[in-house]
Amino acid sequence: MPGVSVRGELSARVGATFSDDEAFARHLDEQDPLRGFRERFEIPGRDGAAPLIYFNGNSLGLMPKSARQLVERELDEWARLAADAHLEAGVPWLSYHEVFRDPLARLVGARPGEVVAMGSLTVNLHLLMVSFYRPTARRHGILVEDRAFPSDLYAVQSQLRFHGFDPAEGIVVARPRAGETCLRTEDVVGLIEERGDEIALVLMSGVHYLTGQWLDIPAITEAARNVGCLVGWDLAHAAGNVPLRLHDWGVDFAAWCSYKYLNAGPGAVAGCFVHERHAGADLPRLAGWWGHDPATRFRMHLERTFRPQPGAEGWQVSNPPILSMAPLRASLAIFEEAGIEALRAKSRVLTGYLEWLLRRIPGGLLEILTPADPDRRGCQLSLRTASGPKDLARRLREAGVACDFREPDVVRVAPVPLYNTFHEVWRFARLLGERLAA
Repeated sequence: MPGVSVRGELSARVGATFSDDEAFARHLDEQDPLRGFRERFEIPGRDGAAPLIYFNGNSLGLMPKSARQLVERELDEWARLAADAHLEAGVPWLSYHEVFRDPLARLVGARPGEVVAMGSLTVNLHLLMVSFYRPTARRHGILVEDRAFPSDLYAVQSQLRFHGFDPAEGIVVARPRAGETCLRTEDVVGLIEERGDEIALVLMSGVHYLTGQWLDIPAITEAARNVGCLVGWDLAHAAGNVPLRLHDWGVDFAAWCSYKYLNAGPGAVAGCFVHERHAGADLPRLAGWWGHDPATRFRMHLERTFRPQPGAEGWQVSNPPILSMAPLRASLAIFEEAGIEALRAKSRVLTGYLEWLLRRIPGGLLEILTPADPDRRGCQLSLRTASGPKDLARRLREAGVACDFREPDVVRVAPVPLYNTFHEVWRFARLLGERLAA
């Protein structure tokens, strides 16, 4: 069980002791070196009541207060300069997407030319699969995890159909063992080794949306590449949640959204990663002018042949939506200041404390689906209860808790280290225990 050392700073070392005393939770907050970041976010409440215990950042992250100013700044630039803002704005619109290059690279463990902020998650996956899913009659399978996020599954099914294959035969599913809810790395690796000669692409979730399991990305990537598969990752629940080393792990491509842990707002501009070994490769792609060599991008009708700029930016299709990108600047500035490693250290303790409290709820009324090993999960715990889970989520909301219900019986709870507190975790555990016992 992860623990906490209270000596002026938080740590996630094993073997220390938690307490269910309220004063202990408040003391942890006092010792939290990241506690000031909560004030950078708008915390929702109801009609002047106390702020919600917002454990729903795995669905939509809270709004950074600085996002409003950054959006208004771009509106002002539009009003003041109109088209000239492409070159003359404080952050010129022409190169606006470039301001995300370095912070995104640091966040996902990439080199700057390997990342770009663009599009939306499923669109990015489709764009990348055009390049990296190159099926043959013998080798056309796509490996996904059991209960993959529906949009990913639909994308995979449609890619198979587009290439003339039956999804019922072309999709290979990595499943947990009987009676288990999470995957074992050795089972996924074994499946890849067994069926690798029929699998063209491995496309899995870095952190599973339903169970909260953090898959072993480097081990699975290595196994897949060893048998000649290309490897992509959906990092929707991983980016901003857990440390990533995409370049070092040898991932071929990845995509993520920015509205969950990255707090960039509903439908926010997403991101993608393409390993630098593919930077100059002559790959098929769906091309658009913003992926074209910027030196000749505006020669317009004089340029009749698409010449992609090297790196991930060559997968861009359309010009960047400035008003949608501005909130991402606000969030990434906070991540740059806090640091993903420091956030991860707090997250291990915050989620570990929540788990410890939940396991003390008597009566066997609650099952935690998420792995107990802190190295195999992010900040989400997925809970199952046999007694009216949907109604339970509703009653928690009435008590001032925002969490997430997923059919048929899972309540997802995500204490986010940027803006959630140990005292909120303590309060949530009390409220949950009372409602389970009612």
